[in-house]
Amino acid sequence: MSVSGNPRQARRLSYTVWNEFRHEKTDEAVREIYPAGMHQAIAGYLSQQEGLSVRTATLDEPEQGLSEEVLAETDVLTWWGHVAHEEVRDEIVDRVQARILEGMGLIVLHSGHYSKIFKRMMGTSCSLKWREAAEKERLWVINPHHPITRGLGRYIELPHTEMYGEPFDIPTPDKVIFISWFEGGEVFRSGCTWTRGKGKIFYFCPGHETFPIYHNPEILKVIENAVRWANFAGNAKVDLEAANVQPLETIES
Repeated sequence: MSVSGNPRQARRLSYTVWNEFRHEKTDEAVREIYPAGMHQAIAGYLSQQEGLSVRTATLDEPEQGLSEEVLAETDVLTWWGHVAHEEVRDEIVDRVQARILEGMGLIVLHSGHYSKIFKRMMGTSCSLKWREAAEKERLWVINPHHPITRGLGRYIELPHTEMYGEPFDIPTPDKVIFISWFEGGEVFRSGCTWTRGKGKIFYFCPGHETFPIYHNPEILKVIENAVRWANFAGNAKVDLEAANVQPLETIES
């Protein structure tokens, strides 16, 4: 499904919101918060922002929503999954990985830390501590000059959320953007970036399905900022192709 963004820019960034879309179909509490799905809550906001062309994709669609054609047209992909990680076919993971290495951005949300694609790109278990107690979370902006934090204050406060805690088994991030403090006392690297090939990756912690986190304007602003940051097509391109090259200097035999 495609949702048109603001037409004022000739070349709009193509953004795909992928969601396994299972909790919303089976859990009444989640359905009350996201009657059309979490992906539609995110897409509805992003489609109103200038320069973005937004589509959604879900697990139960043909080719799990991520055909070669969809991915070829996608500049940045957002991933939310939880109960159906193992249902994502390996050939789909291969396909997404190839596009990331070519330059497609990837934004992994909340429980997507256990997704096949995130673990593939990180090369670690991506395990962490967690607790469901509807506690307060304060996401501190520790990198205020990064494009992902544009327009934010010193922190974002969520009144009710699921706790994710350290240790978080990920490779050392290129940048840590947010560190969260939770009411129960834990802290967590809740916003981190990496580069893989030509592709940029951002992991963002908030997003438990039983809380209206993707209706929060500050959380949606972070996602918008991350989409723009991760857009390789809009950045200066770096030649990473393998090639047999001539020497710059004379080689003495």
